[in-house]
Amino acid sequence: MRQSQLFTKTRRDAPSDEVSKNAQLLIRAGFVHKEMAGVYDYLPLGHRTLQKIIQIIREEMNALGAQELSLTALQDAAAWTKTGRFDDEVIDVWFKTALKNDTVLGLAPTHEEPLTNVMRDHINSYKDLPCSAYQFQTKFRNELRAKSGIMRGREFLMKDLYSFSKDAEEHDTFYAAAKEAYKKVFIRLGIGDKTYFTYASGGSFSKYSHEFQTVCDAGEDLIYIDEATGVAVNEEVYNDAEVFVASGLDKEALVQVKAAEVGNIFTLGEKFSEALELTYMNAEGKPQNVFMGSYGIGPGRVMGVLVELLSDEKGMVWPESVAPFAYHLVSAGNDEAVTEYADALYADLIQAGKETLYDDRDARAGEKFADSDLMGMPWRVVVGKNTLATGELELVNRATGEVEKVTREALLAR
Repeated sequence: MRQSQLFTKTRRDAPSDEVSKNAQLLIRAGFVHKEMAGVYDYLPLGHRTLQKIIQIIREEMNALGAQELSLTALQDAAAWTKTGRFDDEVIDVWFKTALKNDTVLGLAPTHEEPLTNVMRDHINSYKDLPCSAYQFQTKFRNELRAKSGIMRGREFLMKDLYSFSKDAEEHDTFYAAAKEAYKKVFIRLGIGDKTYFTYASGGSFSKYSHEFQTVCDAGEDLIYIDEATGVAVNEEVYNDAEVFVASGLDKEALVQVKAAEVGNIFTLGEKFSEALELTYMNAEGKPQNVFMGSYGIGPGRVMGVLVELLSDEKGMVWPESVAPFAYHLVSAGNDEAVTEYADALYADLIQAGKETLYDDRDARAGEKFADSDLMGMPWRVVVGKNTLATGELELVNRATGEVEKVTREALLAR
């Protein structure tokens, strides 16, 4: 991508109506556009990062054996009424609308009911189990407050996975594998060392659920962490003595920190299969309720947490695994020979398969460097007059600020 052709522009000042660092930096860098509180558009650079986050999650869900699908956001009330969850007193974040014949529909905040309903057509025998399916799908939640940028939205993308098992034992096997898959996701996203497997309330589903909480000052939760084991307890269950029996943690050894929830896994049991009559015939020919689980990750929320954690006073600092481009090539100066060299180097980088954003704009070097810091690509390659004289390029590590002199050949061979 040539920056002169990128329609988005950077801005010096943060939007006056944004209080969260992630929204301020993402808007300033031209990664997102705010439609309204809790609703954001992903512009080309932001879209590239979001898709890379999604791909990492997708690869780990596929490795888990789950199958990807896509369900509708628009929901018939029938299935939700059977579980009692179409009631605004039960789920208080519904967005609802009506057809021209006055039939009330909902915009799905989650998808346990519709997928359970779908599976009635496909699960009949114990031979059909276990199975699991997931999607990346837009959710709608009528949040009372949406002030954390892309970390808490009213319209947002969710990876939600659902498992279907014969019994609790089979479910527990999948649940343990899903836990490990989630750990791999957060390691690949660059926040594995700051993300804790956390005991939390199971709500109406089970005694406990499990969250993946990333230590972050902008987070909305308080958790108590055991740094030795990487396990934590959410404040909401901290005073429940049973949680320490279940987790094996020593209450006196835990440290309180602020954190942001980046994922969660739930045991659903038979709540939905019983209400929606999702059964299978067991080996003895008797009908049994399917045993279910639910597993969520918000790619947009993860993106916001990465910005909150990894940015500095100059701008964002993306891990190479999710950066829009690995390299930011900057042509410093308006010398024609420098421009010709940078143009040729850009062509070589693309030929070598290196994702590169090329700042070929007619702008001052200082402006280009400031924008490069703001956008946060992992590596900045600078072509200047010295390059023509010495044959060496400046390779700047955005995370550390370290500057290395490299030849064109060494850069292309990286």
